Amino acid sequence: MYYPHIAVIDIGSNSARVVIYQQLTSNSFELIYEEKSKVRIGEGAYLKEGYLQDIPLQRAYQALKSFKSQIIKYPNLHKTICVATSALRDAPNGQEFVNYIKKELNIDINIIDGKKEAYYGALASLHLLPVDNGISIDIGGGSTDIGLIKDSKIVDTYSLDLGTVRLKELFSDRVESIERIEEYINQALNNLPKHFISSTAIAIGGTARSLSKVIMKFQVEEDKTLHNFSYKYEDYKEFFSKIVLSNNKLLKEFGVSKNRLDTIREGTLIWKKVLDKIQTQTVISSAVGVREGLFLENSNLIESKTPIRFLTS
Repeated sequence: MYYPHIAVIDIGSNSARVVIYQQLTSNSFELIYEEKSKVRIGEGAYLKEGYLQDIPLQRAYQALKSFKSQIIKYPNLHKTICVATSALRDAPNGQEFVNYIKKELNIDINIIDGKKEAYYGALASLHLLPVDNGISIDIGGGSTDIGLIKDSKIVDTYSLDLGTVRLKELFSDRVESIERIEEYINQALNNLPKHFISSTAIAIGGTARSLSKVIMKFQVEEDKTLHNFSYKYEDYKEFFSKIVLSNNKLLKEFGVSKNRLDTIREGTLIWKKVLDKIQTQTVISSAVGVREGLFLENSNLIESKTPIRFLTS
């Protein structure tokens, strides 16, 4: 049986990405193309009442134009799904950009709310990781989106206005104290419903994955892969505190990648605060998230009676 391709474009506050998946069997699919662009569409917006600025919008347009030039190379493409998250949903001029992209590139951008964004991350975690219970945490540039999984079901989702770019522009770039940033994070976390408690946290998004990769370098076992890699939170709690206070030179020595240096401190502070709030003991790293969740929702894979296999190479 032949299964068509599905393209997913994800426009985040920090980066935009296109992926193309093909379902292979009734319980497997593969990634056949991926392109990422660090457009940082939300840059400058948080100090401008949420209004998206011209230069980031131009970067986003060029990225989407490039994405489309690749998508049209796949004649068996069944559909293209394009979503935008925090930066566009917060922006008073977000719909103007959506209309412009529709006119110029004929791409339909669907601005999804934070709870839906959290749902897709949790959906991917539930079906592509061996977890029945836990809380998925996706730290992005503008928001942190959280999904509660209990007994193999997504029972609730929540979105916090806590993101790496948001905190960087509102506080770090203005040389605000760590205590002021912590106060802001704590105030946001006070809104998280009390039933979001779990000993297992599922790490989604660039910050959490970067931290997992750094921790993996500390360990001597060979053949480790990011997906389903786990660690005890208590073992690295102090290390996370060091990252928050480190300069770029020390971050490089820790093994933080170059493209994460400007936001890893803010992201780590959010990560640590959220893990404390939900009473985490174990962290499970996920190499899947919103894009895979979108694909699963638009395929018949989640109807499979056997575990779903995701092939990335």
